[in-house]
Amino acid sequence: MKKIWVLTLLLLAFACREKYVPQLNEPVTGYLVVEGFINSGTGPTAITLTRSTKLSSQAAIVKETKATVRVESKTNTNNFILTETSTGVYTYPQLLLNATDQYRLYVKTTNGKEYVSDFSVVRRTPDIDSVSWRVENGGVQIYANTHDAQAKTKYYQFKYDETWEFTSKYYTNLKIYNDRNGDAHHVGYRDSSNPAYALNLYRCWKTNIPTNILINTTEKLTQDVVSLYPLTYIEPASWKLGILYSINLKEYAISQEGFRFLDELKKNTEQLGSIFDAQPSGNNGNMHCLTNPDEPVIGFIEVSEEKQKRIFISNTQLPGWNYNMFCTDEVAVPNIPDSIKGSIGIPTRVAKAGISGLDFVFFGPALCVDCTLRGVSTKPTFWP
Repeated sequence: MKKIWVLTLLLLAFACREKYVPQLNEPVTGYLVVEGFINSGTGPTAITLTRSTKLSSQAAIVKETKATVRVESKTNTNNFILTETSTGVYTYPQLLLNATDQYRLYVKTTNGKEYVSDFSVVRRTPDIDSVSWRVENGGVQIYANTHDAQAKTKYYQFKYDETWEFTSKYYTNLKIYNDRNGDAHHVGYRDSSNPAYALNLYRCWKTNIPTNILINTTEKLTQDVVSLYPLTYIEPASWKLGILYSINLKEYAISQEGFRFLDELKKNTEQLGSIFDAQPSGNNGNMHCLTNPDEPVIGFIEVSEEKQKRIFISNTQLPGWNYNMFCTDEVAVPNIPDSIKGSIGIPTRVAKAGISGLDFVFFGPALCVDCTLRGVSTKPTFWP
């Protein structure tokens, strides 16, 4: 009987593991969330202002617009006013900072509230040694490698964006023409003067910018070396490596306090979901509300130098990758209104040409014909 009771209690314990949503007392408009960093290196400084939402909310992110945002020096010798270049995003093209000075971020919202970050020293970020990769479990694992010979960095943050080239399964040089009522009438060449295939619908590129937090510390190591830090894993036969793939790594030297803030944020955002996981902490960062010191502000802003390194991985380097779009075969359809209206997909090519025109045409699945449904046809400037 004792064994039965123990088993029952264990079953109840696992059965009760449900998603836990903490009851947080937060204002209707949410707390100000400040994201970004003050770039002391080459390139722009970008700060994003939003408002926090409830954990259970499915609403779109609320952007904080029309705010006054500037970078201030501790010696008050040079200040930089950021411009709202897109909704809630404030940028400055190139800061010229004094390495011996300290800087902070100042924000004033349209409701008159003022916010500042703690002053930050100007940090130097060591160069990225390499972005390496190797085949693991049939897929590709990509790593970051760096070091600081002076052993002054110790805390690192990584970000990356990835771009890959892909093509449609089928070419197309046809399109559907409608009648006066807007109904499908017939299929004809996309360009009657030049019935060539539309390459802008065949070759495309896709860019992905992950939001997961990537941080590492060498604090407990004898040398300030980051070796084989895992960035991302590309699943076997993924379309990312169907032709050519590129990853652009960005590296930042951060403070110990910044590392701890990001570590807590990482736990809260990636593990939150049950009472067995980490719960939201009170670590709001180094931003403060001057107007109301008791008001929480979420964000950690400091000065750091951004370093970048880009690599390419070609499908030819991965024998047997075997990417497949799994597209169904094209279907030949009579080129008459009733048949065209009942067809699913996009016309691709001529199946049978008659004296009076195109008697039969092929249709293929839209995703397998028009690559712009999954990416863009504009070639990136950095693409070979």
